Amino acid sequence: MRTAFVSGIGKYTAIGKVTIKNQLAYVMDFLMRTLFLIIIIYVFMQLWGATYGGEGSTTIAGYTFKQMIWYLIISESMTLATPSLSGRIEEEVKSGDVGYRLIRPVHYIGYHYAAYLGEVYFRLVVNLAVGLVLGLLVLGAPSFGFGWLGFLAVSLGAFTVNFLLNLMLALAAFWIEETRGLEFVYRKLLFTIGGMMMPLEIFPTFFRKLSEWLPFQTVLYFPAKMAVAFDASELPKMLAVQLGWVLVLGVCAVLLYRKGVKKLHVNGG
Repeated sequence: MRTAFVSGIGKYTAIGKVTIKNQLAYVMDFLMRTLFLIIIIYVFMQLWGATYGGEGSTTIAGYTFKQMIWYLIISESMTLATPSLSGRIEEEVKSGDVGYRLIRPVHYIGYHYAAYLGEVYFRLVVNLAVGLVLGLLVLGAPSFGFGWLGFLAVSLGAFTVNFLLNLMLALAAFWIEETRGLEFVYRKLLFTIGGMMMPLEIFPTFFRKLSEWLPFQTVLYFPAKMAVAFDASELPKMLAVQLGWVLVLGVCAVLLYRKGVKKLHVNGG
């Protein structure tokens, strides 16, 4: 049994490694994402600079200007690191490749999760490297302290919740094939009540309370806040909330997958 478990882990690890190697082949894609990240951070620097100047205060909702920009660097780096799972599964269904995926000796969800983690962490390292250089040049060295460790601790849960939410939208392709519109709406939720554009403390009380009952805050707000405003007392709570959502969303994703496989009509293969 132990041998089977180790063998299974080895398969998914190999999938992650292959995904990383494939990413190395897309140099121009990296350069375009890097340029886009620099432009976004520059625009937000100007906006928040004007906001802090207009407020006449060194802090807004407990965040200094420096913390706010580092928060955005991290949240944007994570956002640009995530691939389009809906587009990937949608293409598999349209082309008929999903049939081959389903009969492979690895679970369909496990395959996509391993490939997703390999790609997303590789992209994240590149994005953070670029963001770190930009931040050092403009803001100076960050004073994260243990924030980096807190960020790493919650990043896996953040990406896993994001994967499961994206997966459930992507699995809708088993019925309707076109799912990118659903992904577009989901990304906009991350931009707002997910805390990508600004920390949730800035939001009105109603929206802040609403976000506490939704999984979106665990994807970007948790890791970005843990990095720039580390609080050891909040770390166990964040991890527990992430674990709870991973279990709930994981069960929902598996049930949706099983039902979808029974209804699937493969095109082109």
